[in-house]
Amino acid sequence: MFKQFQSNKMYYLSTAALAGPVVISQLGHTLVQTADTIIVGQFAGTISLAAVSLVHSVFMVVLVIGLGISYGLTPLIAQENGRSNLKECAQLLSNSLWLNIVAAILLFLTVYYGSMYAMQHADQDPLVVETAKPYLLILSMSILPLMIFNTFKQFAEGLGYTKQAMNISIWGNVLNIILAIILVKGMFGIPAMGVKGVGIATLIDRILMMLVMVWYVLRSKNFKRYIDHFRIKFIDINRIKKILKIGAPVAMQYVFEIGAFAAAALIAGKIGAIQQAAHQTAITLAAMTYMMASGIAAAATIKIGNSYGNKNYFRLQKFASVSYHLVIVFMIICALIFAIFNQYLPYLISKDLEVIALAAPLLIIAGMFQLFDGTQVVGLGVLRGIGDVNIPTFITFFAYWVVGLPIAYLLGITLELGVKGIWYGLTIGLLTSSCLLFFRYRHIVRTRLNL
Repeated sequence: MFKQFQSNKMYYLSTAALAGPVVISQLGHTLVQTADTIIVGQFAGTISLAAVSLVHSVFMVVLVIGLGISYGLTPLIAQENGRSNLKECAQLLSNSLWLNIVAAILLFLTVYYGSMYAMQHADQDPLVVETAKPYLLILSMSILPLMIFNTFKQFAEGLGYTKQAMNISIWGNVLNIILAIILVKGMFGIPAMGVKGVGIATLIDRILMMLVMVWYVLRSKNFKRYIDHFRIKFIDINRIKKILKIGAPVAMQYVFEIGAFAAAALIAGKIGAIQQAAHQTAITLAAMTYMMASGIAAAATIKIGNSYGNKNYFRLQKFASVSYHLVIVFMIICALIFAIFNQYLPYLISKDLEVIALAAPLLIIAGMFQLFDGTQVVGLGVLRGIGDVNIPTFITFFAYWVVGLPIAYLLGITLELGVKGIWYGLTIGLLTSSCLLFFRYRHIVRTRLNL
């Protein structure tokens, strides 16, 4: 093992260095939901925690569509910057901005009319639904500032500036936590708002993050030679199509995976509010490690994309291998932490002893769950770097919706294994996705690259 590391030390360090800021920036999106969940669980009770679970289950599907669409800008900016085509970079930015604004409006309408309706007709606890409604509405209003933030974030990352978005995400999360505690608990003369309070805190946080990110890109000397060509009124359908050609499949991959977890939360809700809260408690903890793994996947995409473009297939295979190695080691460490501290970690989210008793064994299952989750997200990143996005999109649909969810429903509801049965089903879905994506990568290496 040590010889393996020594011989590939350069690849390990290079991938880890690139992944670091992206991990923290990616983690920022999840930490907003995580902070909301923890604060509500600590200060607002089990019904409110179940309401947060319900809202996140329907909102995250919509959110990841937006994140996937905005992702299409980064590789295009990197390519044009490599050609020193500064004007094209600026024009891509303006088209991405308009695309993301329109997408944000459509996503808001989807949440307001679609998600709200689905939530009310999903056979959930009526008290949980009524508690969830105002939170979902306020959270949906934060989509627009988040999409504008992401436009300028992906532009900066495409040019190799990753630390700025990381710093904004860190301070944004600190602000979100402070505001959420004040509004949920009711401090400094402000009445206690419960679940609505975390929604307002998130909205304020995302508006401020948007303003800071836009100001940074438009005013920083790092981007002056690009922004000189930037025109807000410039719209070109062909450039929008180029962004969507990459962003749309990525968005669908996110939808199929996050949608499966959203459906799992709804299945848990059919069992009861306590089971739903336990599911939310465990999935919140697992989501943090997943977002870290997705940072490794993002680094894999960049490194493998560069190697593929230069036709350096030796480096391509090296970066693919070290990305898999890094995520496996990281997820094994996380699995050990979850297994050793499974009785204590749920207390971070909830004080309800019934919820904690149900969530603790789920963290044991999360050990296997996370290993497969990490390897499948890296598999997606590796294939994205090669330019293979359509078949992986089908694989994610098959793994989660044809294999994972039906098994989750069978075990959890039909065979009455409860929320643990749901998690067994999700684990099998992730295993299927991980294996098929790896086989797809090996197939491309043998056929397209002739190695």
